[in-house]
Amino acid sequence: MTTVAVGQLEPRFGDVVHNVERTADVIARAADRGADIVVLPELVSTGYMLQSRDEAFALAEVAGHGPATSRWLELARELDVVIVAGFAEQDGASLYNAAFLAQPDGTHAVYRKVHLWDEEALYFEPGDLGFPVVHTRHGRIGMLICYDGWFPESYRTLAGKGADLVCVPTNWVPIPGQRDGEAAMATVLTMAAAHTNGIVVAAADRVGTERGQEFIGQSLIASHTGWPVAGPADAAAEALLVADVDLAEARRSRAWGKFNNPLRDRRPSAYELT
Repeated sequence: MTTVAVGQLEPRFGDVVHNVERTADVIARAADRGADIVVLPELVSTGYMLQSRDEAFALAEVAGHGPATSRWLELARELDVVIVAGFAEQDGASLYNAAFLAQPDGTHAVYRKVHLWDEEALYFEPGDLGFPVVHTRHGRIGMLICYDGWFPESYRTLAGKGADLVCVPTNWVPIPGQRDGEAAMATVLTMAAAHTNGIVVAAADRVGTERGQEFIGQSLIASHTGWPVAGPADAAAEALLVADVDLAEARRSRAWGKFNNPLRDRRPSAYELT
């Protein structure tokens, strides 16, 4: 079994020092509870509601060398955990909404958000690294960020490349039309993606209101069956979710009985896609 933790917290916009130390506290508490893998929200080191490209550049960092990603590498080594967290990445003159994966052996990987949401397109470039799958001692990990989850192709690509677990740093916002008592659309999509691809999904959202934008919390860990094994968390309060998942069973269980497998049963020649 692998123990996965999701940290739901409320970063302060522009206060990287504070935000990084908050993530350090969450990671340490998760490690104390036996976590092997810790997932944190989108742009957790900086906050989300950017208002200019200059502001974005001022908060961005080179992967593995800035205050957030270097600290996460230290914590991964010290606490023997894999960490996945969102940050603003600078690569030359380009900026990316990115996720950083730190491993205990000092190596790291980066995922750059492919599908940009709303005004993100004013500050960030669309991701150009595709959908990498990172091999760890716990299993094969893929990463997505927020709006990526609205595209079934994102999850299916990772599943097809052998991912056992998909870590999703996210900043979910309210969806118009939701009635009181209904599950958030984001959690429904997360559960559906886990079920239809036979993968575990750990989605870490944030809470609070930043520069007038509300965020909805409700982070969760969905098993390969699609049903939550932790969460959804509260819509307004910080939280730490921890659950044991069987990544090997996720891989084995993609065969649904004698005749069906959602990956092998695909019929690309019948689909009219462009």
